[in-house]
Amino acid sequence: MQRVTLLGSTGSIGQSTLDVIRQNPGHFEVFALVAGKNIRALAEQIREFRPQVAVVSDPADLPVLRELLDGFPIPELLAGNGCYSQVAAAGETDVLVSAIVGVAGMEATYQAICRRKRIGLANKETLVAGGSLIMGAVKQYGVELIPIDSEHNGAHQCFRAGNRADVTKLILTASGGPFRNTPKEAFASVTPKQALNHPTWKMGQRITIDSATLMNKGFEVIEACWLFDLPPDQVEVVVHPQSTVHAMVEYNDGSVIAQVCATDMRMPIQYALTWPDRWSAPVPRIDWTKPRSWDFHPPDLDKFPLLRLAYETQKAGGTATCTLNAADEVAVESFLRGEISFPGIAEVVEETLQKVASVNAASIAEVLDKDRESRQAAAQIVAEKSGARVPA
Repeated sequence: MQRVTLLGSTGSIGQSTLDVIRQNPGHFEVFALVAGKNIRALAEQIREFRPQVAVVSDPADLPVLRELLDGFPIPELLAGNGCYSQVAAAGETDVLVSAIVGVAGMEATYQAICRRKRIGLANKETLVAGGSLIMGAVKQYGVELIPIDSEHNGAHQCFRAGNRADVTKLILTASGGPFRNTPKEAFASVTPKQALNHPTWKMGQRITIDSATLMNKGFEVIEACWLFDLPPDQVEVVVHPQSTVHAMVEYNDGSVIAQVCATDMRMPIQYALTWPDRWSAPVPRIDWTKPRSWDFHPPDLDKFPLLRLAYETQKAGGTATCTLNAADEVAVESFLRGEISFPGIAEVVEETLQKVASVNAASIAEVLDKDRESRQAAAQIVAEKSGARVPA
């Protein structure tokens, strides 16, 4: 029986993780659930999975949660980001599924690694912002870190087909988002509603906008470099609108191994929980009796400059990728509020990178300091672009 702590239990990855646990009774037990503001959904999860601990981000939500659980055995309830690390590193935790969006889950993931927990990683920012420190700890403590992102999980499976030294290239696929066929000249009039209409996946707002700008794929390039110890030049992105081939690995003899499956996140989540074994998963199977076609073409870096910036910051090293992530989050939120245009997202990110100096962080605290500095710089740039009064 593996005891699971789930950071981000009410999000899409968290709900899919709980469904995997639900489908495999007797194999997994939920130790702790960590959620943000969706207190009603958390209460329902507590009633079904009976965790020993539940954590919310805001202490003001605890009375609401207690009221929703009235008449039900209430687990230990905690509040605040500081409690994330407490449950992630607890002795009762065997596996941490890190699925909180943003840098909020980075410290907890790091502490869990230092306590030698298995990590199922679905939080991009952990490696984008602190990849050197995180992967250094993974190596130091001999931890199993299994990516849950469909592309990295697919790559993890492809790497099992041969010797690591024989790999010449990793290819990550991108759906291309809703604007892959939209001319660049039309981007200035793109609305948040249009950008949130992803053609393949149903996800949270930020990751959906990041998919529309291809920033999400840029983050995945950075993650892949850390996960698989590859230089950026050995990680290639191709646009694949069908989103059926998730990753491909090219070997030195020219062979290319591809990982193919239906677009259902329960498969990579279960893979992460059961690795190195494979269990039957409750996901759709591809019907090979039906004709189908797969398209692949290179991304347009002129239309989608954030993907180019991701490669550049990874090559630059230091905290440049932390600034990239922080500035993007601020810019995306500003776009959703109508303060900047769709092309303005990339403009804010690029200007923030020019403004904030990159350093070699020696601790997670230093990474978080650089994250705060980058957010402040990005907010200043947004205020100047939108004509808002700049805070003193």
